[in-house]
Amino acid sequence: MRLMFPEWMVYLVQLQPFQLELYALCCHLSISTCRNFSCILFFLKFLYTSIHYPPENFADLHFVHAQTGIVCYNRSGSFLPRRHSMIELCQVTKKYGQTQALQDLSFTASRGQIVGLLGQNGAGKTTALNILTGYMPPTSGKVLVDGMDMLEKPRPCKQLIGYLPEKPPLYDEMTVDGYLRFVCGLKGVRRADTAAHLDELIALCGLKEVRQRVIGHLSKGYRQRVGIAQALCGNPPVIVLDEPTVGLDPRQVVEIRELIRTLGEKHAVIFSSHLLPEIQQLCHRVVLLHQGKVIRQCSLEEMTGERETVHLRAVIALPAGKLLPALRSLPCVRRVKTMGALKDGATDVLLECDASGGKAPQQELFRLLCGLDAPLLSLQSRQDSLEAAFLRATAEDAVSDN
Repeated sequence: MRLMFPEWMVYLVQLQPFQLELYALCCHLSISTCRNFSCILFFLKFLYTSIHYPPENFADLHFVHAQTGIVCYNRSGSFLPRRHSMIELCQVTKKYGQTQALQDLSFTASRGQIVGLLGQNGAGKTTALNILTGYMPPTSGKVLVDGMDMLEKPRPCKQLIGYLPEKPPLYDEMTVDGYLRFVCGLKGVRRADTAAHLDELIALCGLKEVRQRVIGHLSKGYRQRVGIAQALCGNPPVIVLDEPTVGLDPRQVVEIRELIRTLGEKHAVIFSSHLLPEIQQLCHRVVLLHQGKVIRQCSLEEMTGERETVHLRAVIALPAGKLLPALRSLPCVRRVKTMGALKDGATDVLLECDASGGKAPQQELFRLLCGLDAPLLSLQSRQDSLEAAFLRATAEDAVSDN
């Protein structure tokens, strides 16, 4: 049976301890009574959280969300699962005078998910991230962080977000350790927990060798790592990265991508990029922006058409005159293109096949060739690339605008 709380209790359990004591003082209670009142409400807060958002392992329950009193943490300091997305953008629009930078932008990001904002330079990616992190307000629409409205509760919302802008906010004269210790203080990490938290960040971001070095003397790759580490200070559940690999050499790019992939296991990660391989290697979902509008939003597999279209290139020991009509008779084949005749009467063909609904074009092709007694000399398979999907989607949007 689910225990229901009255509305007044739902309101009270979301107050902070100092707010509870102030509330009690307004009711003309003594200081000791106020503190007792605060303790009682803290217990109710714990009870409310446990019933409405039960942890997977009750023994792992440690303490209550410092901002809202609703979300439980476990002993490792990470967030327990919630029933809604960590980030929700709802029809966000941004205008600068008569210029519309974003139009009805909507998407979500959940824990354990990496969402990529893909678009050309000037598509609105950085504007979207600035609004998402509370750096600037939208002209219209809402940004919800863990169910809270960014405009109504900016401070608790921002405390749940770690942000790496395109240019990391670093102090060149400080050491890596000193800078991260400074950021931990700004983010409210308890002094008793700071040393252990820094050790964890240093290890995760690969900064052990440069921990005591001055930031101004670091390479761009290490500076980017320090920027990611500052975004992780306080262990926020949402990580936002703006073009995190711009200007890095190939080795540094690989290292930063691996770090982002690791972060995506425990956080909701949102990052922007105009680099197609980066999106393709890292993201679970893609939000395609073009001229401030979302023109497509789906999983990476859906974006590349992996579930719908397969391209097969085959060399078959059969003359084209006999082979092509047989290939066109296959229900899964949409298009057949001859790439040329080879020695011994073999034919090189390119097939565009329908792979929707669990169809397996390769199996149908094998059965056909067995019936024709035609040896298959070679077979290559590929799906639509993200580059092709990107160009096709932007071209379709340009046509619709005209």
